[in-house]
Amino acid sequence: MKINEVEQQVDITKKNIRFYEQQGLLSPKRNLENGYRDYSEEDVIELKKIKMLRKLSLPLEEIRKIQKGDLILSDALQRQVILLERERASLEETTRLCRLLSEETCQYATFSPDQYLERMVEMEQEGTKFLNVSRHDIRQKKLAPMIFSGLVILLMVGIIAFAVWAYLADDMPLLAAGLFILIPVVMIISITTVLLQRMKEIEGGEEDVARKY
Repeated sequence: MKINEVEQQVDITKKNIRFYEQQGLLSPKRNLENGYRDYSEEDVIELKKIKMLRKLSLPLEEIRKIQKGDLILSDALQRQVILLERERASLEETTRLCRLLSEETCQYATFSPDQYLERMVEMEQEGTKFLNVSRHDIRQKKLAPMIFSGLVILLMVGIIAFAVWAYLADDMPLLAAGLFILIPVVMIISITTVLLQRMKEIEGGEEDVARKY
């Protein structure tokens, strides 16, 4: 069957289907006549398993080990139970601190944060998490493509400026100047489009999409 049919049966995005293929979690056969992927019922079942395990927040690497037989499913789920229990305890502690702040604090301008920050440090040492630590990773992932795209765009702007200058100085025919301007403009538009798409992918990522399916 085609990927559109799989998408409807499993209720999972084509993006995630291809992502799992890239990660080696799914290996559909190719149709010898047209070269397209030909998904089988076994592939559909495998995708449903992946979907379920991802909804339980199991990491991709653990799912890969389960598929290969290097990790027993029950062991992976038991480990996940422990992790989820820790997260729940962390959320309960955070909720308790928020409630305490709401009861004791009157106004933002007058309350002293020192005692609460000390308490939060103690809670973090005990395992409580107050922020999404992956945000730093997201910023790092965004930085490289932004720098590269910025440098290329600057180069294209330089080429455009040179073409304009050469044309105004009568050193370049109109047609040549037009090409020297048109090509960089097209590249700038393409790079900007790709960069925006990449930023969207980094910001969302497979895990966020997996929760929506």
